[in-house]
Amino acid sequence: METVKGPNRTPEEEITRLVETHQLALLRLCFAYLHDRSLAEDAVQETFLKAYRALAQFRGAANEKTWLSKIAVNCCRDMYRSGWFRHIDHHVTLDMLPEPFVEPSQRDDALTVEVMRLPIRLRETVLLYYFEDMNTIEIAETLGISQQAVSSRLLRARNKLRKALGDFEGSELNG
Repeated sequence: METVKGPNRTPEEEITRLVETHQLALLRLCFAYLHDRSLAEDAVQETFLKAYRALAQFRGAANEKTWLSKIAVNCCRDMYRSGWFRHIDHHVTLDMLPEPFVEPSQRDDALTVEVMRLPIRLRETVLLYYFEDMNTIEIAETLGISQQAVSSRLLRARNKLRKALGDFEGSELNG
């Protein structure tokens, strides 16, 4: 299990390591939540500011990825709830997404678009499970819901995605 408190690291060195390790994954998560790159960048920055302030209190009960994801989701939720958020154009195109490590296929593009169309509760669960490789326990902790609620959301999301995309063979959604 990763822990935030490394050997002989200053808080500044530790937060720098966290940023280098988790920045891109958190940016993708925040973008998927907020549908706006600049807001996602703001949310990631706020995530690391909050993490820096709470670094001394982090006891390592969760791994650092789960801890940072929970902070990021809460930052996104705060932004999403704000009054001015309703006045932003939230239409997402594939060219707006942060760059992937490998070139996506047409099937990947279609799946990405459909994931982005899911209701926020289903979308955040899918993103954490499939894109951030979290297990249901970590997702439950990150979102502050039960493990059963995570499983239920994943099932509903898979069903919606199957319906939208068709039940193609070899799909990761069959798992």
